[in-house]
Amino acid sequence: MAVAKNVRDLQGAVSLNLDLRSSPQSTKNLQNKDSGFLDVNSSESTDLDKTKGITGFQTLVHVLKGNMGTGILGLPLAVKNAGILMGPLSLLVMGFIACHCMHILVRCARRFCHRFNKPFMDYGDTVMHGLEASPSTWLQTHAHWGRHIVSFFLIITQLGFCCVYIVFLAENLKQVVEAVNSTTNNCYNNETVIPMPTMDSRLYMLSFLPVLVLLVFIRNLRILTIFSMLANISMLVSLIIIAQYIAQGMPDPSRLPLVASWKTYPLFFGTAIFSFESIGVVLPLENKMKDASRFPAILSLGLSIVTALYTSIGTLGYLRFGDDIKASITLNLPNCWLYQSVKLLYIIGILCTYALQFYVPAEIIIPFTVSRVSKHWSLLVDLSMRFALVCLTCILAVLVPRLDLVLSLVGSVSSSALALIIPPLLEITTYYSEGMNPLTIAKDALISILGFVGFVAGTYQALDELIKPEDSLPFSNSTIFIL
Repeated sequence: MAVAKNVRDLQGAVSLNLDLRSSPQSTKNLQNKDSGFLDVNSSESTDLDKTKGITGFQTLVHVLKGNMGTGILGLPLAVKNAGILMGPLSLLVMGFIACHCMHILVRCARRFCHRFNKPFMDYGDTVMHGLEASPSTWLQTHAHWGRHIVSFFLIITQLGFCCVYIVFLAENLKQVVEAVNSTTNNCYNNETVIPMPTMDSRLYMLSFLPVLVLLVFIRNLRILTIFSMLANISMLVSLIIIAQYIAQGMPDPSRLPLVASWKTYPLFFGTAIFSFESIGVVLPLENKMKDASRFPAILSLGLSIVTALYTSIGTLGYLRFGDDIKASITLNLPNCWLYQSVKLLYIIGILCTYALQFYVPAEIIIPFTVSRVSKHWSLLVDLSMRFALVCLTCILAVLVPRLDLVLSLVGSVSSSALALIIPPLLEITTYYSEGMNPLTIAKDALISILGFVGFVAGTYQALDELIKPEDSLPFSNSTIFIL
């Protein structure tokens, strides 16, 4: 294959990743802004040129990419919060339910596409039309709330991701800097390394602020694709190195509890659902496929691979480090340059990914704000809003400096709503007037109830851990290695 074609294919694949979790409005904006990269303009005919679609393999890759983030690094601690038996089983069940909810969303979106003769239906449109189809007159008259609710949770989710990234950046850079004087080339000597204390992790967060501001000032989608490629490469290499390390020298698992305390299980739920939060991927991907009829099978295959990978990393990571597991498994890596480079690679990848995740809430909030001022002030207002939003994520990260609790809190608050609560209710409102099997209604109600219970319990437990006195907190973000 020619080099030029490889570059074009890679650019198209990377640009697709930018709107995987995009909101209804931002999806339209992304499609209209860079039509050279995103060939899915809704004004085009429903008979899209086959050459413009993506293949089944490319779709599978994007499903995998949409699920791979910082969440996977926190799964070993999540398994600790559930137990060495309960944790993996819960991950398998949660993966199955998350996949089922994605299928529900796809099925409902297809139904409304056929009903309204539209080529594409995003998450917000689907929820809005689902409320219009419900038997309740009140829901029908307030159907537009559905779009606003989805947009709200998408904003919370994406800004929450940005907060997680800032905490992750600070913790990993802090550990690298503190241990730099004792870092060696030998990765096989077992020794205890006591790092030299430096500044507080909150100061590291603030030190990243100028870099993040400069990154989000980049408004050109084509330039952001370069950062996306860099992030994907660095994070993939890092994950491979981590996987080979934790598979070595596995200790006896009998010392670990099969089931952990029920008080810590909500923290497991929040982190796990945070990791599975990719429901915003499915509709844009289905719309871009050459043969959309194959999408359900590809989605099931992709989520099966993701679930198996999550279960393996979470279980092996907890088995490898036991009670010493940190909020991110990168914080448990040995003090040698190979594994310190893994942290640096992840820092580079997360820095690049921050700008991509920030693009979605920016495309929802900033156009609305800019439309309220004259054209003369539009650029200043645009940049001011970007600066304010970055400062907001940094302030929130400083207020919640524990990576494990940020992961759980974001997952419990927003991810559970988008991935578990809304889709089953959407199925009921869409099909109830046509007659539904009582078992299907009971199944949907049970999933939504479980999602809501996880939302309440996970949020409460994370907030409860946050307000505890600092001396009583477990040092899950500690930067002391015990090898």
